[in-house]
Amino acid sequence: MKKESPVKYHFYPSDATQVIAHLGKEALLQQLKKMLLIRNFEIRSEAAYLQGKIGGFFHSYMGQEAVQTAAVCSMGVDQWWSTTYRCHALALLLGATPNELLAELFGRETGNAKGRGGSMHFFTERLLGGFGIVGGQIPIGTGAAFTINYLKSVPELKGRKNCDVSVCFMGDGAVAQGSFHESLNLASLWDLPCIYVIENNQWGMGTHVNRAICVEPIAENKAASFNMKSYTFDGMDFFNCYVGFKHVFEEMKKTSRPVLIEVVTERFRGHSISDPAVYRSKDELNTCMARDPLIIMFKNLESAGLLTEEQYHEMDKEQKDIVMAAVKFADESPWPDPITLEEDVFAP
Repeated sequence: MKKESPVKYHFYPSDATQVIAHLGKEALLQQLKKMLLIRNFEIRSEAAYLQGKIGGFFHSYMGQEAVQTAAVCSMGVDQWWSTTYRCHALALLLGATPNELLAELFGRETGNAKGRGGSMHFFTERLLGGFGIVGGQIPIGTGAAFTINYLKSVPELKGRKNCDVSVCFMGDGAVAQGSFHESLNLASLWDLPCIYVIENNQWGMGTHVNRAICVEPIAENKAASFNMKSYTFDGMDFFNCYVGFKHVFEEMKKTSRPVLIEVVTERFRGHSISDPAVYRSKDELNTCMARDPLIIMFKNLESAGLLTEEQYHEMDKEQKDIVMAAVKFADESPWPDPITLEEDVFAP
């Protein structure tokens, strides 16, 4: 349950019209396609889970699509990225194919981690992983930021390909973990270029954020204790997130100082697929789903004369077909040979 405590969020200022003019029609339609791909991926994966084709844990990103789509759009894929066990969207955005990700969910040999990682542990060249432990990714993201500075400081390593920043996503529940405080303290002491992003979807499993975290807004109140700047974005609005992330990215390239961001969003499902989410009433769910980030983006593009409702549904069907083909690929892929079980193991 949640307790009543109205929070006044001070969102970073943005103007959708200016973003539309800056990015242009084709770039915006590509971003909407990515969000539609994420939504369809989650819907079809959830159906496969309920059919018993996917085992283990499964955490849906439905409702939060605008956040990471805007982050990757504004900063580019060539950064270091780390995130939680809710990692399907970020993997898709960073270049993993629906085929390899669905195959991983199905536990097949053709999967992203050869069927060994499952839903919580996707990887790409720039995605350092989804992490099953709450807050487990925060020291990793901090270490990636240290690496960025280290590569710049050692003469013989200066020619190596490097990133500008490390971006570390976490849920609101991770703020209470010791790894959060230790990591942000070190990042501030050492001027590490790490963007810490709290995706505040209001619920840490079944506990509302105002029963778990003693201060709200979170970033506004926490950042000062680490001598950091803070920002708050509207996570249901792609345009607000894009403008905010773009500003922070450009600022950090100049200062190399860590930043704490809170993105206020909602998840449309329970904590995991097995969570019936009885702690949230139907009226509360309907209220948050009325601000569906896909619909908000579509309405803005429609108002600008860039997209019709018919075209939107065609785009949605196109992404659905891609995911359905990936489901078929996963279902027909071979199971791993048990004899390979100990291959690629980091430690015995």
